[in-house]
Amino acid sequence: MSRNFELMREVERDQAFRSSRLVEPASPISGGKPNRNNRLDDNLTLRLVQQIFLQQTEESPRMVVFAGIDHGNGCSQIATSVAETLAGNAPGAVCLVEANFRSPALSAILGTNNYHGLTDALLEEGPIRSFIKPVCDGRLWLLSSGPLGADSPNLLTSERMRARCLELRQAFDFVIVDAPPMTRYADAIALGQLSDGIVLILEGGATRREAARSAVENLRSSRVPVLGAVLNKRTFPIPERIYNKL
Repeated sequence: MSRNFELMREVERDQAFRSSRLVEPASPISGGKPNRNNRLDDNLTLRLVQQIFLQQTEESPRMVVFAGIDHGNGCSQIATSVAETLAGNAPGAVCLVEANFRSPALSAILGTNNYHGLTDALLEEGPIRSFIKPVCDGRLWLLSSGPLGADSPNLLTSERMRARCLELRQAFDFVIVDAPPMTRYADAIALGQLSDGIVLILEGGATRREAARSAVENLRSSRVPVLGAVLNKRTFPIPERIYNKL
């Protein structure tokens, strides 16, 4: 039995995921190759955006953290895809924040520089917008990581980070935060406590059931809402019965 199938059965059975939304990143294929660039299909990205951000309720999330269970799950690419789609389909401005100080990638993905960014905002004075650069028609903005040092990750748990998150909420209609992987660092939990919730990125054929379950339990014990999950790089059709439970 395929490892992907066993993972999905575990997700279906696991009470920790029952209230979460599960989205597949590619159209169903059997025996196909993974999506090498890790970007979501446009229709499925829009579906995720609608489910998470455009619920048309007073409690719809506005600041959401995206975090992979493991390193290499494609989280940065997926967060970028979601930010671009949200900017193109929702009223207001969107800010994509690179809080993955362990392996920053957003500047390279979006083809821009990383000269000035979040680390500068956490160490210097000035309005948050002075550290942010536009990347798409004034609707999508990027707060890249900025120059990193050995102690940079400690800035994510500072009071200054809390204050900057409040500024981001005031300056933008939506904020998407790219965080480090859950199994290696506690950064995603700290960031999740400053946000409206977290979306987890799992990798078909690679993410272990125990790691996914542990990540969800840690988030919920820290009172961080799990808003959804994306199964990336899957190579088999997800059974319809799973969708019926979403």
